Amino acid sequence: MVIDTSAPLSAQESLSEFFAREGYAVARGLFSPTEVEEIRELFAKMHKDGVPGHYEPRKAADGVDNPDDPLFQYPRVMMPHRFNERAKHYMLHPGVAKHLRSFFGQEPVATQSMFYFKPPGARGQALHQDQFYLLVEPGTCIAAWTAIDDCDAENGGMMIVPKTKDLAIACPDTADRKLSYTSHFVPVPKGNKPQLIEMKAGDTMFFNGSIIHGSGPNRSKTRFRRSFIAHYAAGNVEKISGGYRPLTRLDGSTYDVTPQTSGGPCGEGWKGSLH
Repeated sequence: MVIDTSAPLSAQESLSEFFAREGYAVARGLFSPTEVEEIRELFAKMHKDGVPGHYEPRKAADGVDNPDDPLFQYPRVMMPHRFNERAKHYMLHPGVAKHLRSFFGQEPVATQSMFYFKPPGARGQALHQDQFYLLVEPGTCIAAWTAIDDCDAENGGMMIVPKTKDLAIACPDTADRKLSYTSHFVPVPKGNKPQLIEMKAGDTMFFNGSIIHGSGPNRSKTRFRRSFIAHYAAGNVEKISGGYRPLTRLDGSTYDVTPQTSGGPCGEGWKGSLH
């Protein structure tokens, strides 16, 4: 569901009501044009200059080692909140926090931040479930996926499989690597189908950790599909996959929890990793 946050919620179903029913919802214009432009410029500079030890473009990453691959030239930025204060600021965005409090029913904590450039010609990411990687316990994670460019079918906009919010976390099949830069793929349950969610720059989509989602390749010749993404857990989280520690409270302070060792649906041999 797409809700215009400039409209009075009393005139329509609320964002939290829809999220509770469907497991996802979109808040229009949650980030202002000024904020979107700052984020765009922040990561453009990061890509141009690099951040030694944290972000080094044009080096093999995410299993991409072909210099002709657009994702070799523009790899995603992982955990920028750990080395850039403005990225941390946007991970803790008050508009995002307001909705998360409603969805979780308690104070949230931040677990991850990412920035995807997704340049023209880049592969997408096959359908997957975020909780497979984060392994939050108790409960599940919630993603806040903010569009930094307008997103549609041509440039590889996000796809959501509605009605999968309560689906069990699956040990995934193997994805088509010609279309996906990741190797994991979660099949769509019978009777469901992916739905393209068109978004404008500044819109934020929230979805829980069981929702099946992903994106196709960027088939545009000229348009990027940049996005700033963060994941969160409820404040009572006790365990999470090791790479997501330490966690960040909304006041910016950090703390640690027990690393998850269950392996989730793939068993103890699976070590949760950043996705």
